[in-house]
Amino acid sequence: MPRELTQNRIQKIWIPSRDDKPAIPRSSGGPHLTNSPTVIVMVGLPARGKTYIAKKLTRYLNWTGVPTKVFNVGEYRREAVNCNSYDFFRPDNQDAMKIRKQCALAALRDVKSYLSEEGGQLAVFDATNTTRERRDMILNFGKENGFKMFFVESVCEDPSVVETNIMEVKVSCPDYKDCNRTDAMDDFLKRIECYRALYQPLEPDHYDKDLSFIKVIDVGRRFLVNRIQDYIQSKIVYYLMNMHVQPRTIYLCRHGESEHNLRGQLGGDSGLSPRGKKFARALLGYLKEQNQKNLKVWTSQLKRTIQTAEALDMPYEQWKALNEIDAGVCEDMNYEEVKERYPEEFALRDQDKYHYRYPTGESYQDLVQRLEPVIMELERQENVVVVCHQAVMRCLLAYFLDKSADEMPYLKCPLHTVLKLTPVAYGCKVESIYLNVEAVNTHRDRPEDIKKGPSTLMRRNSVTPLASPEPTKKPRMNSLDDHMASTSSALPVRMASDIPTSLPDQPWLGKACLT
Repeated sequence: MPRELTQNRIQKIWIPSRDDKPAIPRSSGGPHLTNSPTVIVMVGLPARGKTYIAKKLTRYLNWTGVPTKVFNVGEYRREAVNCNSYDFFRPDNQDAMKIRKQCALAALRDVKSYLSEEGGQLAVFDATNTTRERRDMILNFGKENGFKMFFVESVCEDPSVVETNIMEVKVSCPDYKDCNRTDAMDDFLKRIECYRALYQPLEPDHYDKDLSFIKVIDVGRRFLVNRIQDYIQSKIVYYLMNMHVQPRTIYLCRHGESEHNLRGQLGGDSGLSPRGKKFARALLGYLKEQNQKNLKVWTSQLKRTIQTAEALDMPYEQWKALNEIDAGVCEDMNYEEVKERYPEEFALRDQDKYHYRYPTGESYQDLVQRLEPVIMELERQENVVVVCHQAVMRCLLAYFLDKSADEMPYLKCPLHTVLKLTPVAYGCKVESIYLNVEAVNTHRDRPEDIKKGPSTLMRRNSVTPLASPEPTKKPRMNSLDDHMASTSSALPVRMASDIPTSLPDQPWLGKACLT
């Protein structure tokens, strides 16, 4: 018997009723892109960009609405032992090998909990996983729990790339906090050789021919793709084939102040106010001072962004995907008119601004899906100026700053201000430049009477200047206490109670790099 349908008031989607009661939509509101949870398994020698790939891929998937989390085995190992010598990683160090295996098993237990009990759809198992024995153990774990497996192997033998990565990321990691850079570099190179002695790369024509994987060779110079199983794996492959690590700058700004802005009206297609035109000229001066080579300019197809770009005296590309969020029946109204004519809709949007969809219009969730091609192309490009709109800029900024769906609709993107984004290791450096042209304030804060609950799409997988504080970390290695007590006294042990609850400050790097 077909069930009755009830329309969800916030998202405007139809939901089948259960026992004469409306079914509750999934809390995440995001798409289910896999038939079963997937584990993305990183493979490769140290300093080949595995953690960089893992964190960036996780940030992208979370932004699109797919709950994803990184499980870095190195962090588990650091909670178990203090080690700043390559001796710990020698293949003949049996005590250390046992501890490293226990750390991997502890991470896999957390992977299982995340995918089976906590609503996760993808987990990234970030470790070297350089031997067939270790990968077979992970494959058996996947079979026992009904998880799909997708391997991402990063291969790079360019000494300059590896050395740059070590100097910019590895020597400042917790393992070497008390070492000088030269000694840390020397020790890490010896650590790599310890792994190389047992390294068994994925073999697409023999042992690993039935596995699903992608090899990223020499920082994206070449790719090898094998047996893609589903849409999410093809999505991952497409993303990895578009990203690069070359130094670049992305400038995000809104159009100059518009006539609609002056009247407080939503949406529409009005032109610039006199102050908006003044901002466009100021933007030209600022970009000339920046003196960026091969600078590209993107706009929406709405009049106010095109008028802003026209003043820049350089070619620009119009994107329909960059158009402002569609306010549906509320287009051209101000907030007071919306509250008077559609009081229920006004209240519903305050309850859940990310998922709320304007009648016959869009939600922030819809806007993220519309902007996905823009993000993909930004990953391919070098220096770009994006002249867009408030909601669009919030969505783009949330991607680069790893912001949650709950935070996204309230990010501050004022008029006549340029946000200069510089991708760095594990995140993005942000500079805010106000161009000294007055404009109305269009930001609307979260209402105080709306309780801010925990977000279902928490993204805490990159370090950014504006990111929210990390939640307190829970010790994950208690189960190793007995095991570690029985190991060699030569291995310094740090028990869970001694583990710091926050990471040390990371120095900002001058350019994007591998790790």
